[in-house]
Amino acid sequence: MWGLFALGFVIFVFLAVLVRIVRFALADADLTLLSKGGPKRSEVEGKVAWITGGSKGIGKELARQFVGLGAKVIISARNLTDLGNVKAEILGRYPNAEVEILPLDVMSDEEILREAVKKAESFFSSAGVYYMVHNAGDDPPPKRAAEITWEEALTTIKTNVLGTINLTRLIVPFMIKRGRGHFVVIGSTAGKCPAPSQSVYSASKFALNGYFHTLRSELIQKGINVTVVCPGPIASKAVAYGNNDAEEPMPTDRCVHLTIAAATHNLKEVWISNQPVLLVMYLTQYMPMLGYWFMDKIGSNRVEASQGDSNTSLMTMLFGKTEEKTGKSAPLLQ
Repeated sequence: MWGLFALGFVIFVFLAVLVRIVRFALADADLTLLSKGGPKRSEVEGKVAWITGGSKGIGKELARQFVGLGAKVIISARNLTDLGNVKAEILGRYPNAEVEILPLDVMSDEEILREAVKKAESFFSSAGVYYMVHNAGDDPPPKRAAEITWEEALTTIKTNVLGTINLTRLIVPFMIKRGRGHFVVIGSTAGKCPAPSQSVYSASKFALNGYFHTLRSELIQKGINVTVVCPGPIASKAVAYGNNDAEEPMPTDRCVHLTIAAATHNLKEVWISNQPVLLVMYLTQYMPMLGYWFMDKIGSNRVEASQGDSNTSLMTMLFGKTEEKTGKSAPLLQ
């Protein structure tokens, strides 16, 4: 009898482990995020969301989905024409939507950023910004770390880090005064793992992780939350290097759906990516020696392939095959 009980227990454990393995193999985000379900409309409806980098790609889709959930949206980017097109497209789909345009370069001087914050706070009868979505950023072409120029490094750091920090510290006092607010930071898997050929971009995303996790620890008791989102390769990113026909980038709308779900469930950090990048994230986080060994193994091949038309899929990089192919792909860790 005890033998049958033990056998049943072993089978139960085996099936439970198998289910988890299959679930993880099919996952397109970390398992905590996937367990939460979709976005909570009640956490969005009627609130103001200010989205930087809102004229294309993830930013444009963020604006559309926030509006779809009942938010009042402010979209910012450098190009006024592009912003106008996004607003017209949203109003075409949601005629009663409340959308404001606020042209802005996040690398601007402090006074320009200060005026932008005041203007954003004045929209919608001075309702005030609840969701500050930091999406603007610079994603430079691939290059070896030792070959990056000072000017290239400075542009990326100023856009991705310093501009974002400046805008944050200028809007924080308004949130503290209201006793509520939420920063949604579009980081990258490259901000959690080594990203061969993207060293400064990776460094800028690591910096955002450090700054915003610290900011949350300082302000959470004042009603201000932070969600750091780390997406992998996304279909909307137009890149002109390498070929990766073995690993499909994630559709933009799916990435944004998961991003808003993470924010409305008050998750602190989430990883959004298809396999095998998601696996690399888990290895680097929970088995760092193995994760870093893995990235060291593919690093040199990744740099060489990304600068040509060779296949940049993770498995190809691991086994060192660099067969020339045509086409475009997203970086391994975006």
